[in-house]
Amino acid sequence: MTIKLDHIIVPAADKVAAASLIAQLLGVPWSETCNVGPFSPVYVSDELTLDFAQSPESFTKGHFAFRVSPTDFNAILARLEAAGIDYRSTPLGPVDMRINTNHGGRAVYWSEPDGHAWEVLTVSYARQPSGAAPTGALQN
Repeated sequence: MTIKLDHIIVPAADKVAAASLIAQLLGVPWSETCNVGPFSPVYVSDELTLDFAQSPESFTKGHFAFRVSPTDFNAILARLEAAGIDYRSTPLGPVDMRINTNHGGRAVYWSEPDGHAWEVLTVSYARQPSGAAPTGALQN
């Protein structure tokens, strides 16, 4: 059986602003409205949609990680920098404007717009071969 994640609902204080920003940073299309439900969808790929939902109350912060090509990583990092968004080399650590290379690829994290932890990475640390030791260091 093949199982694929189709969509996920992302709570936001302002669904349109949140969807617009994430779509712009990732370089993917989005819409202010959705044909099904009260969402502002971000079309991450042909197989995955982030449905931003307005949340009038406080909500649990999520962690969203996207594996991208090195070329896409460079483009996303450039858009983060152009937008003046601080990033970091660890999921919840302090802003250090560094790139994590601990797993043989590159990763950066940021917390915009609602405190969710967003991540782009070029190599999946979750899918490392068993017994493989992490490699690399942090880069500016």
